[in-house]
Amino acid sequence: MATNRLPRGMGSFFKDCEHPESRWTRCPHEYKIRYRNAAGRQKEESGYATQEKAKARLAELYRERKHSPQSQRKAERIEKYSPMRFEQYAAEWKAGQRHLVPGSIRVLDSLLKTHLYPAFASRKMGTFDHKVVEAFIQTMERNGAGLATQSNVFDKLKSILLDAHRLGLYDESPLKGVMPPQYNPKRAVIPSSAQLLGIREADDDAFLLIADLMSGCGLRNGEACAVNLNCLVADDVYRVSEQVNETTRQYAPLKHRREGDYRDTPVPARVKQTIEWYADKYGTVDGYLLRHPLDPSKPFPIYYLRNSWRRIQGRGDEIDIPEGMTIYGLRHFFASNCLSHNIPITDVAEWMGHKSIDITFKVYRHLMPGSISQAAKILNLDLAE
Repeated sequence: MATNRLPRGMGSFFKDCEHPESRWTRCPHEYKIRYRNAAGRQKEESGYATQEKAKARLAELYRERKHSPQSQRKAERIEKYSPMRFEQYAAEWKAGQRHLVPGSIRVLDSLLKTHLYPAFASRKMGTFDHKVVEAFIQTMERNGAGLATQSNVFDKLKSILLDAHRLGLYDESPLKGVMPPQYNPKRAVIPSSAQLLGIREADDDAFLLIADLMSGCGLRNGEACAVNLNCLVADDVYRVSEQVNETTRQYAPLKHRREGDYRDTPVPARVKQTIEWYADKYGTVDGYLLRHPLDPSKPFPIYYLRNSWRRIQGRGDEIDIPEGMTIYGLRHFFASNCLSHNIPITDVAEWMGHKSIDITFKVYRHLMPGSISQAAKILNLDLAE
């Protein structure tokens, strides 16, 4: 099948037969045309006896498409946004991201200012293609940016360019065929139950309380620092509704959440006892158990928790700590405990407040019980009757 292309954008005509183009005028087969409609979708029509009729039909379709309201609007968008500088376009795009919470906005601002603006601030939006994006990823690699940073930066660039693609700035997505940075979190270092018992009692009572909340309920360290007696909404449910922000050192919404959002997580009996014991021993301020040791009017600072962890690590062989474990290993223990007891990973992801189950799966997949061999045995039970 040969084709005969007309000027760019008009489409093409052809014959779906074995005859070469030089014989089309004498060939008895009908002409067909191929074109793109106003929505950009490829179409075909047949039934044209001569080249002139096929060309005339393509010209007619082209005129209709050029003067359709949709085409005119697309042309206006291209005229407005194609020459726009990336920095200006990104600012307009950011203004539309009303779903982002303050913490996410701070992260976005940091990625824009540190990585994307230095590379693209003055670049015209219409000049992006896959080669530009590939070169940017390679530059991040050469500059030694961590894989987590590369992945986060690429995700933001991807969102901005896909927005521009939807406006019609590109015939083909500038991300098509681009291999994104591959970020795989390091395997979590998790203490055993015996090691956890020693760690939780290795410092002061505030550390014990935080350790129990992280290992027993899956709280992040900032969330544990904001522990509140009023969040015990049931004997076995703790409602996580805020955190101590590490930057502002004030109470703030949860990560990836808006003001007033919350998540409920199971609270084991031992953790509930620790919360109530601490409240009885030290009292509360508006329900908060932990406050700044030097100024009870302020939240408990997260750096006090890091100081506790350094003191524990400095005790050497006195405390059995797995090699490579960080304070976050207490939260990892919660996930490990859940998954080893066959609690669905979807529930674990929700209780831990992960934005996407993909994160839970990447970090904790190796903790999920079972194997292909075990699955084969289980599936065989109903097949072997």
